[in-house]
Amino acid sequence: MTIPAGWTARRPTLDDVPAILKVVHAADTFAVGYPDFDAEDVRDALTAPFVDMARDSWLVTDPDGTAVAWSILSNPTGVGREWVDVLVDPDRAADLRAPLLARLLDRVAERAAERGLPALTARTGVYAPETRWAEELVEAGFTRIKRYIRMTRSLADLPAEPAPPAGVTVRLLRADDESDLRLFHRIFDTAFRDTPDYEPVGFDQWREQLPSYGKVWDEWFVAEVDGEPAGALQSSDQALDQDMGWVRTLSVLPAYRRRGVGAALLRRAFAVYAAKGRAEAGLGVDLANPTAPVTLYRSVGLADARWTDMYERSVPAAGV
Repeated sequence: MTIPAGWTARRPTLDDVPAILKVVHAADTFAVGYPDFDAEDVRDALTAPFVDMARDSWLVTDPDGTAVAWSILSNPTGVGREWVDVLVDPDRAADLRAPLLARLLDRVAERAAERGLPALTARTGVYAPETRWAEELVEAGFTRIKRYIRMTRSLADLPAEPAPPAGVTVRLLRADDESDLRLFHRIFDTAFRDTPDYEPVGFDQWREQLPSYGKVWDEWFVAEVDGEPAGALQSSDQALDQDMGWVRTLSVLPAYRRRGVGAALLRRAFAVYAAKGRAEAGLGVDLANPTAPVTLYRSVGLADARWTDMYERSVPAAGV
């Protein structure tokens, strides 16, 4: 299917943020049961590094000028995979996902050529209710590759934080100390090197991305074992609108795994979230990650809340 006659597909501008947000809220409510984006998130997506609104995004309006669909590419690091998002008002524009996907894949092909690559990998996610979207992705050449689980726990019944194992200490990241930031990055980078999807990012580029996670520096922690760096926990403010503290990354160096470091970091983060009055704590788990400690997460009270399937396909460069 193509864009219906009388409807308009055009490039968005920042003036369209309120209209786009209505589309996103309709899509989120269908997929996960509640709005999961705010206006700042939309603005951040349109102005993110490596996103060109005039080339990487589409907005579709109906004959009355009402926004009904929005699509965008993203690639936070400018390397590796391209993320494809096609969001529609499910009651008015469900048929538009496939044609907008086709336009985005054409743009992925262009981006591959611009980077001098033979092809790029495109990825997108599918929530449980989005069965039609999953079918359309398969028809477009995508393959389901893995599943993420969102895990949460209530903080209302949080027990007192126990003492960490012998030799393990947890402290706040010193966010104003570049050497401590470099240490945090080194722990994170080293710990994730043995995961299949990790795309290494140098310290300078990593530091530039930090504002996008929110300035919740009192929710970032470093763990040490007998005085040696062993682990790190990075929080994000992405779930504050759900009254939730969010663990963005939990990193434990290989030599210190299964020694209680991860549990100590999580319990400290939960205690800080609870002290701030948050109702819940949460994190996401990649089930394809061989180091993903689901058993650890369950041991600290986290439980499965919902899943998201990941689909991908390779897109040859334009002209190849």
